[in-house]
Amino acid sequence: MNLQINQNQINETHELHLTGEVDAYTAPKLKEVMLPLTEKDGSVVVVDLSGIDYMDSTGLGIFVGALKSSKANNSSLKLRGMTDRVKRIFEITGLTEVMDIESGVKGEAL
Repeated sequence: MNLQINQNQINETHELHLTGEVDAYTAPKLKEVMLPLTEKDGSVVVVDLSGIDYMDSTGLGIFVGALKSSKANNSSLKLRGMTDRVKRIFEITGLTEVMDIESGVKGEAL
């Protein structure tokens, strides 16, 4: 499956709505879009993951890199809309402790 990235901007807030999968094949596309946004001083990057049904360690690495970039450049990175499956990956790796993740989690369909 592919990764679709829809992007909106209001002032210094950049919202990315992701749909599909974030894996070794699609992660470079996400990095290409997200990293420059976190490098802008004072920007706010909000990533909506409600449309992501699969993420592997490559995808996690992109978010770790974006977090480091945002801290180095006085910007912020916020994640929201994680499905239970995606949130579990962030929990297992301890990223829920260091990343700004909205508590509103969308459940998986049965």
